[in-house]
Amino acid sequence: MRIHEIELIHFRNHTHTKVVWAPYINVLIGPNGAGKTSIVDAIHYLCMSRSFVTKSDTHVVKQNTKSFLLRGQFQGQIRAQFQLALSYSRGEGKKIFVNEGPLDRLSDLIGMVPMVVLSPQDEQLTKGGPIERRLFIDAFISQLSRSYLRNLIEYRHVRRQRNKLLQKYAEGGSFRVDKILMQNYLEPWNEQLVHIGAKIMDERVSIIDQLERFVQFNFTEISGLKLQLGMRYDAMVTGWDGYAEARVVSEEDSENKKTDSPTASTRLERIEKCFKEALDEQFDKELERGQSLVGPHRDEIMFYLDEVELRRYGSQGQHRLFALALKLGQLDYYSKELEDAPLLVLDDVFGDLDKERVRILLEHLKAHQGQSFITAAHPVAFNDFVDFDGPDHMCITIKDGNVVETK
Repeated sequence: MRIHEIELIHFRNHTHTKVVWAPYINVLIGPNGAGKTSIVDAIHYLCMSRSFVTKSDTHVVKQNTKSFLLRGQFQGQIRAQFQLALSYSRGEGKKIFVNEGPLDRLSDLIGMVPMVVLSPQDEQLTKGGPIERRLFIDAFISQLSRSYLRNLIEYRHVRRQRNKLLQKYAEGGSFRVDKILMQNYLEPWNEQLVHIGAKIMDERVSIIDQLERFVQFNFTEISGLKLQLGMRYDAMVTGWDGYAEARVVSEEDSENKKTDSPTASTRLERIEKCFKEALDEQFDKELERGQSLVGPHRDEIMFYLDEVELRRYGSQGQHRLFALALKLGQLDYYSKELEDAPLLVLDDVFGDLDKERVRILLEHLKAHQGQSFITAAHPVAFNDFVDFDGPDHMCITIKDGNVVETK
């Protein structure tokens, strides 16, 4: 996948900026606040419908304006050439267009242009709470599987409806009905929660097991450390022996390219059975607290180095290198599984790396068949490893929301 050109209008500190990209490595140089991250965030907006820097669309509208517009020209293996445009206006919300035709659902954009981003915000992937890692794995799988994304959306809807019933009961009043009657009210939602939630859990376990191998390779290469890396899915629903069984299934599926094998079906059934039992066990607590306490929305992804939990005991350097290996593993996984090579954004990553790590990372990017975008406050040692004289790579300088130099 390639983006040939991007245009930003009233986006962050850019009044009107247009950039034509090189097909492989693109480096954006400039001081802090110049607008480098804004440009790569605009690419992320066009690919994922949201910012990777802030959670609110209103925060990226240029000061003293009411709206922004982004346009990008793309080319891939599946779609020969196409244009994506995204507009946002206060009061009207966000709209996405493909070849000038409106996209009915924002979720339809996900996976159209596969993308991997590593930024300073990603330090929370290894240091933060479980929600950060759930968001990562959900976004990771959603770019691979539309069915997974549909399941996520439907699961959230079911959980919201179920929580409304639980909240009404917890608040008391006229809705404080008999517990048996409450069970009857919840049963239709329980069935959907279990059916959809089990699929999400099943897919997460399989993908995490496969991704771990790619992350291990990249961690060893980028760190030079002989540490055994581990990634483990820690589910609230227990008793189905999912992790050990999933390893067998994922290996079989990767060899046979089947998703309906008897073993996989049995695993899903076991997850559903244990999920139902867990709901029964937590019934009284859920009524008391007014929320759903069991399911993939409460699960955790644990990271380890030599069986030591990274979040609790890892050093700053280990956290940084693990996050980098995680995103490079995602890049390699996408490159293997998808017809279109993903776009890669490395935002302000090189400042914390020594020269040898910079060399290893840039060699990795040069081997990548897709397009890469790197932001940095200083040139670092890019010229020593990347040839900017030819047409394949490009270095631009950004200042005050403008492109002031290209080479």
